[in-house]
Amino acid sequence: MTSPTTGRLRVDGATLHYEVRGTGPLLLLIPGGTGGAAAYDGVADDLAADYTVASYDPRGLTRSPLDDPEAGQSVARHADDAVRLLDLLSPDAPALVAGCSSGAIVALHLLTTHPERVERVVAHEPPVVEVLPDAAEHRALLARVRDTFRREGLMPAAAVFAAGLRRPGDPVEPPAAAELPPQAAARAERTMADMSYFLGRIVPSFMAYTPDVDRLETLSDRLVLAAGADSRGELPYRPAAFLAERFGTELVHFPGGHVGLTTHPAEFGKTLRAVLSA
Repeated sequence: MTSPTTGRLRVDGATLHYEVRGTGPLLLLIPGGTGGAAAYDGVADDLAADYTVASYDPRGLTRSPLDDPEAGQSVARHADDAVRLLDLLSPDAPALVAGCSSGAIVALHLLTTHPERVERVVAHEPPVVEVLPDAAEHRALLARVRDTFRREGLMPAAAVFAAGLRRPGDPVEPPAAAELPPQAAARAERTMADMSYFLGRIVPSFMAYTPDVDRLETLSDRLVLAAGADSRGELPYRPAAFLAERFGTELVHFPGGHVGLTTHPAEFGKTLRAVLSA
């Protein structure tokens, strides 16, 4: 794996850690969950053969500390961070952008608010549950997660959250986790330190976010909605499928499930390359 060039960028209320590889048009990779820039380590080197590949730790994660550790979080603020990175790394040309999960929500907001900065967006399973007809059920899930977090702590709340993401009828207990490559396993261990921040402040804010669907529809020629081939029926899959049907566009299936970037990095990167060059 090639060592990236790293940098620090001051933004409003935080300092962002970012990483850059390769040359060519800018491809900004927006991480989801607690993965940070390292979430894309399995695909970044290959993509850097054709692109200047940049990723970063979103504000509040370990290497991107907040000035105020208790500051509230919003999709708009995180999208503004992405704009600042685009301005730094590609000031004169629109960029390609790809995001996974909560990072895909940021990418959607970026497209609707700064379309002049974006050539194409790939949004893999953005959990914008407010677009769904049964959104009220998912608000109730978030309330249960919040209440469990307050009463019982992080791990019980994480279990409630995970159960709410599964397909209806799936067993409450998850199947045995797939064995991850050593680097991915190490990342998973490191990012556990950020789980409290993610579940306590990112999830409630981001999953309550309602995208400007009409605006997205007018920009749908620049938007690729994507989902995991193995996650059909799961909650994070459904908003991408719903929006693709509404816009009359293809829902592109990537290898694996919601975390296919981690479990199938080579195949995920190959699909992302194909989508970007289509």
